[in-house]
Amino acid sequence: MPTLRLALSQVNPTVGDLAGNADLVRSWTRQAANAGAQLVLFPEMMLTGYPVEDLVFRRSFVAASQAALRQLAADLAGDGLGDLPVVVGYLDADGPPQVSGDAEPGRGARNAAALLHRGEVVARYFKHHLPNYGVFDEDRYFVSGDELTVVRIGGVDVALTICEDLWQAGGPFAAARQAGVGLVVNINGSPYELNKDDIRLPLVRRRAAEANATIAYVNMIGGQDELVFEGDSMIVTPDGELLTRAPQFVEHLLVHDVELPAATTTPGGESIADGMRVAYHTVDAIPPAPAGPAVTGGRIEPVADEAEVWHALVLGLRDYVNKNRFSSVVLGLSGGIDSAVVAALAVDALGPDRVVGVSLPSQHSSEHSREDAADLAKRTGLDYRVEPIQPMVDAFLANLSLSGIAVENLQARVRGVILMALSNQEGHLVLTTGNKSELAVGYSTLYGDSVGGFNPIKDVWKTLVWRLAKWRNADAARRGETAPIPENSIGKPPSAELSPGQLDSDSLPDYDVLDPILIGYVDGDLGRDGLVESGHDPAVVDKVLRLVDTAEYKRRQSAPGTKISMKAFGRDRRLPITNRWREHG
Repeated sequence: MPTLRLALSQVNPTVGDLAGNADLVRSWTRQAANAGAQLVLFPEMMLTGYPVEDLVFRRSFVAASQAALRQLAADLAGDGLGDLPVVVGYLDADGPPQVSGDAEPGRGARNAAALLHRGEVVARYFKHHLPNYGVFDEDRYFVSGDELTVVRIGGVDVALTICEDLWQAGGPFAAARQAGVGLVVNINGSPYELNKDDIRLPLVRRRAAEANATIAYVNMIGGQDELVFEGDSMIVTPDGELLTRAPQFVEHLLVHDVELPAATTTPGGESIADGMRVAYHTVDAIPPAPAGPAVTGGRIEPVADEAEVWHALVLGLRDYVNKNRFSSVVLGLSGGIDSAVVAALAVDALGPDRVVGVSLPSQHSSEHSREDAADLAKRTGLDYRVEPIQPMVDAFLANLSLSGIAVENLQARVRGVILMALSNQEGHLVLTTGNKSELAVGYSTLYGDSVGGFNPIKDVWKTLVWRLAKWRNADAARRGETAPIPENSIGKPPSAELSPGQLDSDSLPDYDVLDPILIGYVDGDLGRDGLVESGHDPAVVDKVLRLVDTAEYKRRQSAPGTKISMKAFGRDRRLPITNRWREHG
């Protein structure tokens, strides 16, 4: 049986940076060549970054992607890498955008993969299955391909597929089986969700069995607005054996020698398999098989849930800050658990010299909260400042007649003004610190504690915030480092401290009660009856659902934040603000 040395390039592209992404391909192809690779794979939409959203409709951007692909093929040959076949994702089009007046049936923008060799684009493949759920709107942007591309490389027939093709039965993988291919390449821009890695491996195994072929699955890493990609690239045999698996949340070149069946058919021309045309191509020569023992990429086992989420949040925050060219971040440090976790995430993502934490005490701020904020600053080494807000609050109250919740919200809004002023003056990105539970029930002050450009824990339930804090401290202890989060911040009852003796539990059920209801309603789309049948108290359910339904206008104005769940506010869960439907008791 022939052996191919595969190199799966798990890299971090940036949307719109065609030149920078092409340079990534060139540098990682050089690394692959130095490792003796005979076929190099890059992720979905590698050249343009992913997802490009409405950039698809700009014909100038499509043309730039096509030109960048041709230039990349030439540059790889100019680098002395022309003999090494490279599969790369890019944006293509064979007709006007579907939203234009001159659109043509069956033609338009394409989510595409290309195989580059000896300075040329040898073969192209257009994604067949287009996802149109959750964060994906690919039916809005792309036209589905109906042809499976098979390339003979080193005596092995290799089929090209893209991301969603793997998630649905039939189509390209069924056609690959009928075509008798030995290897199916699947290039991905598959966003992270908690426990998605547990789903991915069984799924790859099912498709490997369906195609009766080995699957090389490569996924990108990195943050793109709300999305974060974790990698988790792998190679799986037709009988389900996991040959090698890459680590999550880091760039990685996964190199592995794979024995594959020799092609038996005569290459060339087209055929029909499972309703798809099969187009055959041949790569005449590739680098020779390296001498010496077989190379194995190793198998990285997935980490615990809290570690996985922490790494996702760190990567999402780091890339949002760096890719948008912010020099630093600023956040309010209350001494509570949410701001403590956000500060620890920011320090892990950017380093303490790029994080400013501001204590903003009022007359209701407890001494222990001030001490906890200072303690966190000392533990993490961030730039710590104290800006008392009471004189500014008093100035407002001297000119406005306010009472009750208006005074509480005034304090939060003064804090927001100070943070935004520091942002304007010094160039920081303001991080807001509200968790998903608070966002769900509207437990925040609009233009107050909700102010900011990015929210690292937007998709993190309050109970998970506590778990993350405990995990991060335990992880520090295991490594012999200082725990970043004060134990007082973890252990004390949560409070906004906007009035004397205030606690979250004055307005909300305990989070151990609240979060399961929210998870069922928001993530699971359960109605009132389903929640009550699940064992939740009907009166509590009615209260929580009323809070969630009336807070949509706040959520619509909230900052973006890294998605880690199956249904994040914003990209996933889209409900009308003006909406009289209610789950009645």
